[in-house]
Amino acid sequence: MHPQIRPRRRGLRTAVWSLVTTLVVAAALAGVVLWQHSYAMDEQRVSIRHGGHTLNAVLATPKDGRERHGLVVYVHGDGPVDATHDDGYKPLWEANAKAGYASLSWDKPGVAGAPGNWLGQSMDDRADEAAAAIAWARARPDIDGDRIGLWGASQAGWVLPKVAAKTPVSFVIAVSPAINWLRQGRYHLLAELRADGASASRTSAAIATSDTTRRLLERHATFEEYVQTMDGDADGMTADRWGFISKNYTADATQDLRALRGVPVLLALAGHDMNVDTADTERVYREVLDPGGALTAERYPDATHSFLKQSIERSDLKITFTALFMPRSLFADGFLDGQRQFLKDLGSGGVVRSR
Repeated sequence: MHPQIRPRRRGLRTAVWSLVTTLVVAAALAGVVLWQHSYAMDEQRVSIRHGGHTLNAVLATPKDGRERHGLVVYVHGDGPVDATHDDGYKPLWEANAKAGYASLSWDKPGVAGAPGNWLGQSMDDRADEAAAAIAWARARPDIDGDRIGLWGASQAGWVLPKVAAKTPVSFVIAVSPAINWLRQGRYHLLAELRADGASASRTSAAIATSDTTRRLLERHATFEEYVQTMDGDADGMTADRWGFISKNYTADATQDLRALRGVPVLLALAGHDMNVDTADTERVYREVLDPGGALTAERYPDATHSFLKQSIERSDLKITFTALFMPRSLFADGFLDGQRQFLKDLGSGGVVRSR
């Protein structure tokens, strides 16, 4: 026998076992990913007619064998959001399902092939859309029309009370909702500047630019006038975005919130929110809703505006890893359980008290 044959065979066996080990580990990791992304609910694509258009929606229902369920209707925040928010809503839907509630959400107009353009909408348009979705849901035999409520984050703060003024809702879950468009914009600007360690001169320049933009909005300036005033530097602004801001910059939820008096409201506030002044939001909600005694305000110290844990949101690698292998762990501690418990208390007739 040639002296080199045995070592080569050993080397081949080593390579084969290394490959097998790699494949087993890869299969195990793939299994973990599939398991972690298998949620305790059923999902179906549905279509809702509204204003001559179709809302491309997802209805997620509990696997509890019941014929009828309450429903949580989702109202998105800002941006081109699809029905599942890139699957980010699914842990929340699962929490709803565990409490016996279905979830309904749809692609914003112009997103994921949906007709229309969400940047052409006012907050009233968005409220009309949600009211149409609720009317569609009430006509379904598997939905309990007396237990339909709203979930909304950030920009949805201007939409939620408008929906409640158009159609009865049983509850509202408001996640770091905004109150006043201009105040929120200024808060966000200053928070970002502080986080960047901006100098006094840079801060002054940014505030001056913001003030100029406000004056342009107040006199209903065109996008072309905006660009000209900014010396040709649109800084990411588009004509559609300028039109959207022009439609909505006067938004203020303070008066509209009166439509939620007496409605159980869970107000979730993030401890590290750079987009919304949560102290201002809580103050206004308490002033308007506390007399009805149906407000529950919960603060989540480790949450960012998106309600991810701050330690995770700071790292793209951590976000990717956690989203793949532990998607429910993306969210701030207690957020999913708090939402589930709020809904369970409603379903069991529990009293929601102001705190």
